[in-house]
Amino acid sequence: MKGGLKLKLEGVYKNFDEIKVLHNFNLAVDDKEITCILGPSGCGKSTLLNIMAGIIKPDVGSVKDNKKKVGYVFQEDRLLPWKTVYENIKIVNKKASDLKLKNLINLVGLTDFENKYPGQLSGGMRQRCAIARAFNFQSELLLMDEPFKSLDYDLRINMVKSLIDIWHKWNNAIVFVTHEIDEAILLGNKIVVLSKNPCTVETIINVNTPQNLRNLEDRELVAVRTKLIKILSNQKDASTYKSA
Repeated sequence: MKGGLKLKLEGVYKNFDEIKVLHNFNLAVDDKEITCILGPSGCGKSTLLNIMAGIIKPDVGSVKDNKKKVGYVFQEDRLLPWKTVYENIKIVNKKASDLKLKNLINLVGLTDFENKYPGQLSGGMRQRCAIARAFNFQSELLLMDEPFKSLDYDLRINMVKSLIDIWHKWNNAIVFVTHEIDEAILLGNKIVVLSKNPCTVETIINVNTPQNLRNLEDRELVAVRTKLIKILSNQKDASTYKSA
């Protein structure tokens, strides 16, 4: 761990009526690290994120944490259409200085677009604005629920690079849910593969190469991809996952 433990789930169970969603779920989220979660559709990833955020409580088990603020980035950007890029980012932290906001806007590649409205932006630009807004909130734990799902491959990879650049500036803990193997490999200090029916941790893979030095053709990352594909190919819902 770089900066200590941010969140720990121990023996967590969660059911909705007769449906068993989480079963004896155990996971540690370390501060100043990115934890990527790969899981089949419908396995309970959103429930897991909501438990991490404190929105819902587990039926059994404990959630130990030292977080005070949680940020959330969803699959949809959820920007306010009547506010500009600058205003959408500022709204979550009105005390942020103009310099900080301009730096964030620059980091996500939206310089010269700060006075544009969401309807004037592409999908990728809106999502970059949503990410800048989440970092301006200054959360200690940032939850990201497949935020690049609707984007094409090249744009997703560019978004990953933008996220890494911002994360290096803030160094908070991030939990990033994805179905994209390459996203997980490029981002995660730790890649967590979930099982389905009910959901539990199937395996955890640690990636040692620093994010800003990663190349999908590197030997370590090729080995990680091979291992992930082997694990995921044994799941019934293997078609959920994507890799280049």
